[in-house]
Amino acid sequence: MDDDELIAALAAGDETALRELFTRHAPWLASRLRAALAVPDVEDVLQETFLAVWKGASAYRPQGRPQAWMWVIARNQAALLLRRRGPVTAQLDEIPQAGLDPAEATVVRADIAAALAGPDGDLLRLMYVQDRSVAEVAEVAAILGVPAGTVKSRAHRARRMLRATLGGTR
Repeated sequence: MDDDELIAALAAGDETALRELFTRHAPWLASRLRAALAVPDVEDVLQETFLAVWKGASAYRPQGRPQAWMWVIARNQAALLLRRRGPVTAQLDEIPQAGLDPAEATVVRADIAAALAGPDGDLLRLMYVQDRSVAEVAEVAAILGVPAGTVKSRAHRARRMLRATLGGTR
């Protein structure tokens, strides 16, 4: 059976069709999601994705590729998870302040907190707190509808801001 036939069988109530779709597509979906999410989150998103596939099978129209349909569902589920979770907060006291007196360290922490609260805060957290590469951050941003070029320019601006905040020492 091809994927279109499996989705039609699923819409008719065949639970084995869902198992077959999961077996065929969960590995590559997980691989793509892993670039943007932690492993436990990938598992949650996959469960929600295939639940949505099961619920939406009757509305599926075989006009495109079934893989693309499932990827859009997975991407939307990942975005919902990230929205529900809200912004990630960084522990500012964990940011090293080597060589700064306590007053300067407080100012640097305040500047960094302001930057993390700004529009590029999520990018900064992913790149510098979670130590993700620009490519990984671009994949996360793509889930949220931000083009890769925008991520690169925001990353450049964030590095300049951090350099200025830390006095050009990094």
